[in-house]
Amino acid sequence: MCGGRGTRLEGPTEKPLHPVAGEAMVDRVRRALEASRAETTYAVVSPNAPETRAHLEDALPLIETPGEGYVADLGVALERREVDLPVLTVAADLPLLEGDVIDRVLEVYEHEHQRHDDSRGSLTVCVPAALKRRLGVSCDTVLEPESDDDTELAPTGVNVVGDDPQRDMTHLSDDPRLAINVNRPMDVDRAEERYRCE
Repeated sequence: MCGGRGTRLEGPTEKPLHPVAGEAMVDRVRRALEASRAETTYAVVSPNAPETRAHLEDALPLIETPGEGYVADLGVALERREVDLPVLTVAADLPLLEGDVIDRVLEVYEHEHQRHDDSRGSLTVCVPAALKRRLGVSCDTVLEPESDDDTELAPTGVNVVGDDPQRDMTHLSDDPRLAINVNRPMDVDRAEERYRCE
């Protein structure tokens, strides 16, 4: 998913093309997908990010969307005949993502699928909101805990969309590579600091 405007980032570059440690975020995510077990990668683009589209048109098959927001554009992408469910979705704002992280998400999904009689629900990958705060990155979306004892969860931008709308699963990860979504200038700083440390 790389068609967002990225207005919170407040830069002259489209969000997917914003560099982290000298490389566009979308290229970092693309490299992680190439290093994973994911079979086919599509770039979901929109009119909101024409430079990103041009950047990727020779590198990946493109799925054009109207640019009406993440959920609406994802819906358009999922309706395409070349897209078979279940499908892994990854936001282009995860510059620290690596192939082994994606493979772990796929393993969790496959394990859950086997446990539930071949039902192919959807998997939302989350991190504790406290982890994002501890790392000093923005935490704009928090899922409400189901009880007072539950941890506040923040979606990561990595999901598996299945074909059973009755089954939604959540996978909680403590991996900082999933916790650093670049949405604001301070997130770029944290991502670059983390990149230099690894």
